[in-house]
Amino acid sequence: MSVCDNYRTVEEKVEAACRRAGRNRDEVTLIAVSKTKPVSMIEELLPIGVRDFGENKVQELTAKEEVLPKDIRWHMIGHLQRNKVKYVIDKACMIHSVDSLRLASEISKEAVKHGITADILIEVNVAGEESKFGVSVEETPSLVQEVAKLPGIKVKGLMTIAPYVDDPEENRGVFRNLRKLSVDIGEKNFDNVTMNVLSMGMTGDYEVAIEEGATHVRVGTGIFGERNYNIEE
Repeated sequence: MSVCDNYRTVEEKVEAACRRAGRNRDEVTLIAVSKTKPVSMIEELLPIGVRDFGENKVQELTAKEEVLPKDIRWHMIGHLQRNKVKYVIDKACMIHSVDSLRLASEISKEAVKHGITADILIEVNVAGEESKFGVSVEETPSLVQEVAKLPGIKVKGLMTIAPYVDDPEENRGVFRNLRKLSVDIGEKNFDNVTMNVLSMGMTGDYEVAIEEGATHVRVGTGIFGERNYNIEE
């Protein structure tokens, strides 16, 4: 199977999940997670119209952004260190992984410096896993409220990384809880907060995530195959 064949298979499953949930296909953005994958594999997808790609590492995102077409929408989905914000601020269309006021403040500072507005998501550790980044469900509303006061930032919604499970149904509750949290925060009508984006679901569980309201799913292995961790970061 080529990368394009894999993408089309995932696309069919996205469409089917949308149908089951009574949603329009255009409500869901399929992000091809290209971390650790070479530029050549990304280039294979461009002729079929794929433009949303996700990267975990700032260095990888900036290196690929430099050599690939400028109409690509790069999503920063990995943990972001404050000292790396300046390299990605004008290259990522959205930063999915904001998990502290300190990080948000750095993004705000760099966005103002560049004269842009950065679209961000607050990363929530819904399942409470110690190994994962993200704020707790309880802390999220107050963090959203504080982050939204910063200049140069627009809070677009929430993101979570669900536990790795063999049965995707086990994560349905995680996705449902993020959706509920999103609705609850939206009802507070904070200034500068829209809650239009729910970034949740990866290769193993994106269909369930879509059924539970995901607007952005992040699929890497399902499109590009297993990751190569041997490349230098």
